[in-house]
Amino acid sequence: MNLISHSTNSLSGDVICPGDKSISQRILIIGSLLNCSMEVDGFLDAHDPNSTLDALNKIGAEIRKKGQKVFLNQRNIPFKNPLSELNFGNSGTGARLMLGFISGLGLKTKLVGDSSLSKRPMSRVILPLKQMGVEIDCNKGTLPIFTTNSDICDNFKYKMPIASAQVKSCLLLAALASKNNISIFEPKITRDHTERMIEFFEGNIKYGNKNSFGEIELKFSNLVPKNYYMVPGDFSSASFIIIATIISKDSEVLIKNVGLNKTRSGLLEVLSLMGARIKIKNIQIQSNEKIGDIYVVSSNLQGIDVPEDIIPNIIDEIPILSIAAAFSEGTTKIKNAKELKVKESDRLHAISEGLNKLKITNEIFDDGISITGSDNQVEPEECINSFDDHRIAMSFLVSGIRSKNGVCVDNCNNIETSFPNFKDTMNTLGMKINEKN
Repeated sequence: MNLISHSTNSLSGDVICPGDKSISQRILIIGSLLNCSMEVDGFLDAHDPNSTLDALNKIGAEIRKKGQKVFLNQRNIPFKNPLSELNFGNSGTGARLMLGFISGLGLKTKLVGDSSLSKRPMSRVILPLKQMGVEIDCNKGTLPIFTTNSDICDNFKYKMPIASAQVKSCLLLAALASKNNISIFEPKITRDHTERMIEFFEGNIKYGNKNSFGEIELKFSNLVPKNYYMVPGDFSSASFIIIATIISKDSEVLIKNVGLNKTRSGLLEVLSLMGARIKIKNIQIQSNEKIGDIYVVSSNLQGIDVPEDIIPNIIDEIPILSIAAAFSEGTTKIKNAKELKVKESDRLHAISEGLNKLKITNEIFDDGISITGSDNQVEPEECINSFDDHRIAMSFLVSGIRSKNGVCVDNCNNIETSFPNFKDTMNTLGMKINEKN
């Protein structure tokens, strides 16, 4: 499905942010381990969380879904070896976290994914899992992956070579499922949803510093079941609405129920440095996560050198940040972002190619990109390649707000992985996105 977005006069209105994709997957996994009856509200009913839900049911969980609500049931047999392979589609989060969880349970499984996921690096989780005592076979560090046996050691210590919340969460879940202790040292602070969720269920997590690395120490204790969990809105999804509002004229939008976890919402700090007019309202804590409403109005942005230490916490938002930079005054430079090369696509290449078609000056380098903004309306002469990447597709559709004759993006079915109602939501606010014949 190809979509085209057109020039927009203004955006306005209130919108409820869709549920957080990462948290939706984590609560299914940890909720299944609790083996209790629990209602999960705000669940993101999208391809990625649904693939994790299906995989958990194949290994013995009893999860049923009703719209944005999910119900986990207590069961007699906690977990079992699946009768068929576990397919995670396009979900790197699902595959990596479930690999740790399954390894901790000692199950024999085969994990597979689509063509894009099958190219993404899994050695970053396979190597430490093997060091923990898990027997894993794979195809040169990529899917398919076979787990055959595990004898996970206690008090495992791991210093992560790269800052990755997925690696950290994979190892924490392996230790949790196998009832062992673990200490993890991360070079930079990454999203901490797994730790917060363990704390919410009264697990024993401690934090410290050692050799300039951030230390997370999990001491095994039985988690305390609870009958309700609320998933906050996905900040990464909200970022498309935020920047669409900023770059459009005479616009004001209120995005409700957005997760404001400080390890996820770094984009707000970057946009503030660029001169964005944003206010946070109605802050509260739900299920050990900070949430609030984000009020955004049209803004004139200035290009900046994005602080390198914030990159790990805005890695998913860099594609849409690139669109903000394209319509800013001056040059924006993004470095320390090599991780973009191993996402759903090589996002550095995908961003640069899309900007070239918009005729926006940019320079790509090994670990980032510089973008020189323009005040002109863009006028691409051909369709922009999404590279089968949901964040690339949505980002360049947002750029259509500042176009003369619209911006066409090909292969937008991938948007269903994280923001199924993206087109309808944006159109409700005043955008003009429709299918291109």
